Amino acid sequence: MFKIILYGFLIYLAYKFIFELVIPVSKATSQVKDNLRKMQEMQQAQQQQYQQQQKQAAEAQAQQAAAKETAVKGGDYIDFEEVK
Repeated sequence: MFKIILYGFLIYLAYKFIFELVIPVSKATSQVKDNLRKMQEMQQAQQQQYQQQQKQAAEAQAQQAAAKETAVKGGDYIDFEEVK
């Protein structure tokens, strides 16, 4: 009789341990992993967007510099007359 009560009590403790500690901890761990993965994906997307913006800005600066060079070279030519 004592063995049956002891086994019942041990089964109850195992049940409580599994459903009140193990399962909630595993759920929390999976949620944290999912959130971490989402944050890393967002960070990578932002980094790619930043790199694209930097590339576009560099291209725009290069175009502006080329436009300035052509504007300076293609300006009006003033004849130089020597005064005596």
